[in-house]
Amino acid sequence: MEQRKLGANGPEVGAIGYGAMSFSDMYGPTNEAESHAILDACRDWGVTHLDTANVYGMGKSEKAIGSYLKANPGARDDLVIATKATITTDAEGNRAFDNSAEHLEAELDKSLERLGVDCVDLFYAHRRDPRFTPEETAANLGRLVEKGKTKAIGLSEIAPSTLRRAMKEFPVAAVQSEYSLSTRFPDLGLVQACAELGVALVAFSPVGRSLLTDNPIPAERVADLPFLASNPRFMAPNLAENMRLTEAFRALAAEMGSSAAALANAWLLTRGDHVIPIPGSRSVQHFRECVSGAELSLSEGDLARIEEVLPVGWAWGDRYSDAQWNGPERYC
Repeated sequence: MEQRKLGANGPEVGAIGYGAMSFSDMYGPTNEAESHAILDACRDWGVTHLDTANVYGMGKSEKAIGSYLKANPGARDDLVIATKATITTDAEGNRAFDNSAEHLEAELDKSLERLGVDCVDLFYAHRRDPRFTPEETAANLGRLVEKGKTKAIGLSEIAPSTLRRAMKEFPVAAVQSEYSLSTRFPDLGLVQACAELGVALVAFSPVGRSLLTDNPIPAERVADLPFLASNPRFMAPNLAENMRLTEAFRALAAEMGSSAAALANAWLLTRGDHVIPIPGSRSVQHFRECVSGAELSLSEGDLARIEEVLPVGWAWGDRYSDAQWNGPERYC
């Protein structure tokens, strides 16, 4: 697989990584055996970058990776592992964020234990805590590099201005953001800022939470998935319209001899050589479709046809509900 840099001074990783939120039950029940099968496939296909977080299944995702590493001596050398912390709850049980040095280090220590490693390759602040400036958050993360607990730092769901400020305090290797043919706002500043500063843009939900695949999650399944059930793009009437609008994309992919998931990931790879999609899946077969996007070479004509069937702003509904927007920075 094509290699891309995880930050200006970071390691080279496969152009497509794996988003291990799917090792939790976010999109349906899963188990350790299924997760280990995905990790076997990652190593077989050259997918070397794994992305997880302490809140994915409240540690379940990290534990699945940790048990795999324990069962497969030497696998750690094949993988570049990222995890995240910041999301927590306040005294009343409400969602809150904590970018303090104490919280970040305590949560990273727990993640290291679950993963069974002494150091991760990349550690993100999962959300920006408004009590701390970007410079302070970068400094707090940077101390963990100095302590040898992570090799690099990252920021998630932030504005370009936050990245620029953080970079003045400590080098940021990666910014994670939702980015796909259905979520194009990173094109309005974040893609450019990351390229200018030598920062990797790690794109999560590259297949639009299934809308950009050959088998979008149907309404009857959405009802059983709390996050999607309250997400505007998966609520009536938006879901039906989004299913209808993406039919032309599925047809185009088939005409090009590709799956829709592969084409969606291939499109992202054209947005800059610093963009690294991290699709997630509980199915080895579906994940293979995503990864095969790295094998597609899209011409200018191909890109024009994709834009024709899915023009900017095609999706019905916001990418988050009001409650889900608690944390991510809006900048456009």
